[in-house]
Amino acid sequence: MQSWNARDYQRHAAFVPQLGAPLLDLLAPAAGERILDLGCGDGALTAQIARSGAHVVGVDSSPEMIAAARARGLDAHVADGAALNFSEEFDAVFSNAALHWIRDADAVIAGVRRALKPEGRFVGEFGGHGNVAAICVALLAVLEKRGAPIADALPWRFPTVEDYRRRLEAHGFAVEDIALVPRPTPLPTDIGGWLDVFASGVFALLPEAERAAARDDAVRLLRPVLCDSIGNWTADYVRLRFVARL
Repeated sequence: MQSWNARDYQRHAAFVPQLGAPLLDLLAPAAGERILDLGCGDGALTAQIARSGAHVVGVDSSPEMIAAARARGLDAHVADGAALNFSEEFDAVFSNAALHWIRDADAVIAGVRRALKPEGRFVGEFGGHGNVAAICVALLAVLEKRGAPIADALPWRFPTVEDYRRRLEAHGFAVEDIALVPRPTPLPTDIGGWLDVFASGVFALLPEAERAAARDDAVRLLRPVLCDSIGNWTADYVRLRFVARL
């Protein structure tokens, strides 16, 4: 039930592609390569990859975000990341801040493997174990307070290094590097904006009349933990970064 708005994303979450930019050094795109950007969002990083001379195809589950990517002149398409329909087409698959949104990690990895040419590479970063832990606790608390079921209520999956390495290797990848990277992330606006962008599907579990109050409760719970004395908010991010090859 998660919804996306490209304008709100730019306002409250432009840090996502900005902080993902160093991942491009690990990808090392080369002119003439074909690269799939899995979960391309509005195409900010897709465009940077394209400037290397590589031909980039972006896919994302959100029609709104794909429209924003196409507005940049990119080759972008709506697609389900757990059901990729490519066969040995790409030299590399790249993904930033998207894989934790897809519950079936094995289906994603299997689709990436099919999409890659022999000796292709898979380079990505997404939420790892412990990511936004305080935010998760606050969201579950406001749901439970209102009698909503909390089992499986959160849309994200944040795996450990061991879990994701095992899954990659089970699908035939050799893992060159994989690590959890703690990254406390200053927010450009506040935690309310973050919740509006990334947690709309959580609040949608509640009756519409209760959602605004639940959001306000979550902000109140998080203020002592994530907001400093002068009003600056920092999200408790932990990223899982990896490079794997066939």
